[in-house]
Amino acid sequence: MLDNSKKTEKEKPENKPGEKPVSPIPSPKGSGCLWWFLLLGLLMALNILAYWPTRQGQTNVTLPYSAFLDQVKASNVTTVTINGDQINGQFKQTINWPPPGVTPTPVTATASGTPAATVTATPAVSTAAYSSFQTYFPVTVGDPNLLPLLEQYRVEVTAQTQSTPWYTILLSNLIYLLPSLLLLGLLVYMGRRAFQGQSGMLDFARTKARRYSNEKGERSSVTFGDVAGAEEAKNDLQEIVDFLKNPDKYRNLGARMPHGVLLVGPPGTGKTLLAKAVAGEAGVPFFSISASEFVEMFVGVGASRVRDLFEQARKAAPSIIFIDELDAVGRRRGAGVGNVNDEREQTLNQLLVAIDGFEENQAVVVLAATNRPDVLDPALLRPGRFDRQVVIELPDRAGREAILRIHTRKLPLSPQIDLAGLAASTTGLSGADLANLCNEAALQAAQHNHKIVLAGDFQESFDKVVLGQKRQLLLTASDREVIAYHEGGHALVGWFTPLADQVRRVTVIPHGRALGVTEQRPEEDRYNYSQSYLKARLTVMLAGRASEDLVFGEATTGAESDLVEATKLARQMVTEWGMSEVGLTVLQTDGEKPFLGYELAQGRHYSESMAAKVDNEVNRLLTEGFNRARQLLLDHRENLDNLVTTLLREDTVYQPGLAQLFGPRPTPGGAEKTPAEPVGSFKNS
Repeated sequence: MLDNSKKTEKEKPENKPGEKPVSPIPSPKGSGCLWWFLLLGLLMALNILAYWPTRQGQTNVTLPYSAFLDQVKASNVTTVTINGDQINGQFKQTINWPPPGVTPTPVTATASGTPAATVTATPAVSTAAYSSFQTYFPVTVGDPNLLPLLEQYRVEVTAQTQSTPWYTILLSNLIYLLPSLLLLGLLVYMGRRAFQGQSGMLDFARTKARRYSNEKGERSSVTFGDVAGAEEAKNDLQEIVDFLKNPDKYRNLGARMPHGVLLVGPPGTGKTLLAKAVAGEAGVPFFSISASEFVEMFVGVGASRVRDLFEQARKAAPSIIFIDELDAVGRRRGAGVGNVNDEREQTLNQLLVAIDGFEENQAVVVLAATNRPDVLDPALLRPGRFDRQVVIELPDRAGREAILRIHTRKLPLSPQIDLAGLAASTTGLSGADLANLCNEAALQAAQHNHKIVLAGDFQESFDKVVLGQKRQLLLTASDREVIAYHEGGHALVGWFTPLADQVRRVTVIPHGRALGVTEQRPEEDRYNYSQSYLKARLTVMLAGRASEDLVFGEATTGAESDLVEATKLARQMVTEWGMSEVGLTVLQTDGEKPFLGYELAQGRHYSESMAAKVDNEVNRLLTEGFNRARQLLLDHRENLDNLVTTLLREDTVYQPGLAQLFGPRPTPGGAEKTPAEPVGSFKNS
């Protein structure tokens, strides 16, 4: 395959809808400002009272100051009481106020609908008799003749100290105390926030596990009926579920429930899906958490969360705890560089104690999933902690067909789609790959406005998922010719190498990161690889580079991915599988390569001279494969040129077209084999 860019990372699908996880930690609620609202309301009430009329409901009349003087001069005032600027008094004889003859000012208005006419309205005059009065002394102007006038007409005068209403005094004091009150309120607010902050820090110590419980209607929607391609794993987990549902059947025979079950397998094989199925089938509380959620920025949080999680599980027993991606905290201790107090190691130590500390009557089972069992701490894998290790491999042909039927049961499929043939042509795909394949096929059908999903939709889906999206690159004629000879070399050598996988298709249409693709697919699933088969694969991998060298006399960068994969395979043959002159010694470490610091501590287990021999053997295998490919291309140069001409004209050549160009494909026994019609989809090898 011709590659024109570097490697990129893959994305992961997200969770399935329909599930209602419930966290055991209640969400924090904001504190109210009730006291602040009460204080604000009190200040507003006092302010209103300060300006509220103080003389509402009184029976005396309020006189103008001049009218008051007239009544004094008329000897109709007996007593007065002076209180500040206010003067209250009593009449000898009642007076009517307003006095007769005072006519209010008329009010003129325009009549509706008659702009020229006017209507004059005179309000009614309300006159009442009063025996007491009040008036206000003009303080700003002053009247030095008032007291002599009162003495002259023998008016009894009483002076009082000016009184201030209590609410006015309180309001004035509050105004002076307001800065102090605000400062006090700020201190109280900051204190409460600090207390809440400490409470929030304590919340970090609580587990973040999601709980599924049938009692509250929070059951997982996934069951064992939704899982296919992993029958052995389903059987092991069904035993755990049955033990939780019917414990007496096992206890009567003296059996004890396993403390832990470790699900091991490549990414996308259904480990998390099996855990969801256990949650849907068990009928007991199910706690789910990712191992990365244990460790946070605070020291000791991980161990505290482990304790909290297992405490909740014990209270809800019988129950199940599922820890996804266990390698996030379960890596081998002491692998780091230096003597650092690793928070992850503290979390692991607490996890080891929690799992092994169960009593038989607590009925708590720990499920965990990882795709890196080689990096786990040995203490975590010993019996008594994870008693069982359930290995989930890539599905075989029957498993792929069952998975396809599950993921297509809700899709309106065309009768022409052969799921058995599709399963046969998808060797090496995981359950997640197949689920994505079916979903993309439905999306392609919707984009093309199809009423049902057709076989062509699956073909486009396969190309998009496995090979990548088609790219409309504007390539020059010379670039297309180089790509055609490169891919043609892969196809021709793969066709005439008996032990190589079948060539299904060769194309010069760019897909994803590849400028061209030669698709190979084995006729059946392989679980054991012979040395002859691996050498045949090396030959096909290097055929593109050999074709460029043969035709153009120089190499291009398009063979980068081929060289990387070929070198990796050759080194495995030398250092791991004993398929070279080096001998039977395994020179690779025991799977601890990913550890930072572990490889430094262990060192290399072979000498410099042995390392030189390994390099020489790897180079020898690559050179031999390159020479075999170049010789095949020389022997079939005419077929190569014909294939390139067809590719430049049609862009893609399928297996029947290759048979017409090359003739029957040779078999390992020497007989020629006529290729069968391709079925299902294709995948790049």
